[in-house]
Amino acid sequence: MGGNGKHRWIFSFYQRSNSSSSPKQSKTQPPHEFLCPISGSLMFDPVVIPSGQSFDRISIQVCRDLGFTPTLQDGSTPDFSTIIPNLAIKTTILAWCRDHHAQDPAPPDYSSLEKIVRSKIQEQTPSRLTSGPDIRVSERELLKAVAENPPGLFSHAATEIGPSVNSRLLCSTSTSSSSDESVIVTASSPYTPLPLSTRPACFSASGSSSSSAEITLSEIPNLKSQSSSSLEEQELVLKLKSSDIFEQETGLVLLRKITRAKEEARVSLCSPRLLSALRSLITSRYSVVQTNAIASLVNLSLEKSNKVVIVRSGFVPLLIDALKAGSSEAQEHAAGALFSLALEDENKMAIGVLGALQPLLHALRSESERTQHDSALALYHLSLIQSNRVKLVKLGAVLTLLSMVKSGDSASRVLLVLCNLAACPEGKSAMLDANAVAILVGMLRESELVCKATRENCVAALFALSHGSMRFKGLAKEARAVEVLRQVEERGSERAKDKAKRILQIMRERKEDEDDEIDWEAALESGELSRTRYRVAKDDFAANSTDF
Repeated sequence: MGGNGKHRWIFSFYQRSNSSSSPKQSKTQPPHEFLCPISGSLMFDPVVIPSGQSFDRISIQVCRDLGFTPTLQDGSTPDFSTIIPNLAIKTTILAWCRDHHAQDPAPPDYSSLEKIVRSKIQEQTPSRLTSGPDIRVSERELLKAVAENPPGLFSHAATEIGPSVNSRLLCSTSTSSSSDESVIVTASSPYTPLPLSTRPACFSASGSSSSSAEITLSEIPNLKSQSSSSLEEQELVLKLKSSDIFEQETGLVLLRKITRAKEEARVSLCSPRLLSALRSLITSRYSVVQTNAIASLVNLSLEKSNKVVIVRSGFVPLLIDALKAGSSEAQEHAAGALFSLALEDENKMAIGVLGALQPLLHALRSESERTQHDSALALYHLSLIQSNRVKLVKLGAVLTLLSMVKSGDSASRVLLVLCNLAACPEGKSAMLDANAVAILVGMLRESELVCKATRENCVAALFALSHGSMRFKGLAKEARAVEVLRQVEERGSERAKDKAKRILQIMRERKEDEDDEIDWEAALESGELSRTRYRVAKDDFAANSTDF
C-alpha cells in the first residue's frame, strides 16, 4: 500500500512537472531585431540585405512581386537587390523561443503578407507625393556628424598616426601603447572589449601637411559667417554628383576640410543626400576619387551615432570590394572604415554576414602596415560575437593567425583575435589541434625577441585555452609550459604575472583531481568494474522490485 502511494505521488509529480514544462506562449515580447520590419512577426527565414538589415525572405519576395520598396521606421529605403541567408539570427531566434517556451516562427502566409504590403503601399503613397524622396527627417535626427579630418591632398589621402608601427613585431617603445595592445582577461568578464585605439591608422587629427593642392580654411566661402550649413551641403552634393572628375575631387577635399574645421558642420553634412553621393564615388574607377571618398567615409564613421546609419546605407559591400581590388591607399582607408564601423555592437553581425571576414584576413598580409593594423583591429572587434568567431574558424583563420604569430607579423594584434577565438568551443578546439600551446610557449621562451604587449597577449591566449579544456594540461606538459610560466610569474608584467599564476593554479588543481581519480584501465583489466556494475544493477533491481 505504501509502495502504491509512493508511485501515485511520483506519477502525480511527473504530471505536474510535465505540464509545467510543456511549451507555452511566452508573455515576454521578442527583441525588436527578431521581428521582420515588414510583417512585424518573428522571422521564419531571415535574410540580410546590403544595408545589414534583416527581413523575412517571403516579405522581400512579396515586395518584389508588387514592385514596392517600403520606407522603414528610421526613414531608410532598403535595397532588396541582393539577399544573403542570415543563419546566425535564425539560430538566435530559435534559441530565444526555446528558452522562453514560445512557439517557433511559422512559415508566413503569402496572401496575408500581400495584404500587409498593399496597405503599406496605400499609406506610403500620399507621403511620397508631399515630400521629396531624399529628405528623411527621422534619419537626420540619428546623424551626429563626423569626426576630425586628415589633410586634404589630391594625390595622397593617407596621413600619419601617433604611435609608430614600424617594428617587425609591432613593439612600441612607449609603455602606454604597449599596454593598450594587451589583452585584459579578468575573472568576472574574461572576454570584454579592450581599451584599444578607436581611430583607424589612416586617420589623423593633425592637418600638418602643407601643399599647394591643399585647400585652406580661408578658401572655403562663408565658413565663419554662415549660420546654416544647408547651402554648404547643397554645394558639396552638386560637386560630388558632377560629371567633371576635377569637381568631384574638389568636393571631396572640401568635405574633409569642413568636417575637420567645424564641429556643427559635421552634423548637417552627414545627410542622406550626401551619403548617397558619396556612395557612388566609392565605386569610381579613378583611384584618387575612390581613395578620397573612402577617406571621407572614415571621418564620418568616427562618430558613434553615424556608424549604424552608414552600414544601413549599404556601404559595407562597397568597402569590401575596395579592400579586395582597390589601390593601396584605398585599401588602407577601406580597412580603417571597416574597423571604425565594427566598433558598434549593432554592426558586428551585419559586417560578418556581408562577407568582410575573409578579405580582412587576407589584408593582414598586406604590404601596408596601416592596412595590417586596421584589419587586425577590425577582426578583433568583429570576433567579440559568437557568430563571427564560428565563421572565422570555418574560414581557417586559426592556421593563418598562428602562422603569422610564428613569423612575428603583427603578432601582438593577431594574438588579440586568437584570444577571442579561444573563447568559443570551436575556436579552442581548432587552436589546440593546430599546436597553439607549443607555439605560444615558444614565443614566451624567446622573450628577448618579442615586446611586452606580445608576451602579455601570449599568456592571455594560454589562459583562455586553459579554461574548460581537458587537453590543455597534456599539451602544456609536452611544451614544458610550467617552467616558462614560472619565469613569467617571477619576472613578467603585472598582467602577465596574474594570468601565469592562474594557469599554474589550474594545472595544479587538475593534477590533484587526476590523483584522486579511479584507474579505470586497471579496473577493467582486473574485472572489478564489471563486478561492480553487476552488484549495482542487482541492488537496483532488488530495490525497485520491493516498491511494487
